[in-house]
Amino acid sequence: SREKEKGITLSTLGFGDDNFNDAMMVQIADAGNGNYSYIDSLEEAQKVLQEEMSATLVTVAKDVKAQIEFNPAQVLEYRQIGYEKRQLKQEDFNNDKVDAGDIGAGKKLTVLYELTLAGGKPSIDPLRYQNKKSAPAINANNNEIAFLKLRWKAPRGQKSELVSLPIEKKALASSFASAGVETRFMAAVAAYGQKLRNNPELSKTSYQQIASWANNAKGDDKQGYRAEFVKLVRKAAALDDKTN
Repeated sequence: SREKEKGITLSTLGFGDDNFNDAMMVQIADAGNGNYSYIDSLEEAQKVLQEEMSATLVTVAKDVKAQIEFNPAQVLEYRQIGYEKRQLKQEDFNNDKVDAGDIGAGKKLTVLYELTLAGGKPSIDPLRYQNKKSAPAINANNNEIAFLKLRWKAPRGQKSELVSLPIEKKALASSFASAGVETRFMAAVAAYGQKLRNNPELSKTSYQQIASWANNAKGDDKQGYRAEFVKLVRKAAALDDKTN
């Protein structure tokens, strides 16, 4: 972990299934500011070692942090999907000594939230003693649903840069079907992960439905990765049908 301060990162690759410690491989990669990949086929090896190698070797931003504040006048409740193990304390966002994730060349990072907007039906009852008048006036007089702040350091830098911007309600799609291809596919991937973990939020969503979402959002799938994901979900659906 000392070498990462010199710009030397450590990535790990997993092969086979005998005496394989997946959790340990992840921890080693995290300590070395690298990436972890599991190689189970020739196609996966080509993807990781050829097509994604530039992102593994070239870091464009380090210690990347995101902080989002939702407007209580517009958002009744929210649920973060994924990155549970990457949570930081609120005070750590401005602390440049706190380590965070890195982003390689050509890569992008996505954080998903499930929202219940004002006018919707929340899943929990409102708090009895919450002072609704304590929120700043800005919350009730504009169309902002959230305020996003991003911090990152240059690959060799020690001081972070900050970018912040409001997210207005007009940025939301009117329906799932009208959302962009990228958004719909990412939602399908997130739903699949939660479904595999038996998340109760997905109890009424079938694998077939998730496969349909992904199949209709493949877009320009030059390498065929999205088509491969659709096949994976359909295999899970077939196994689920056999066990039920």
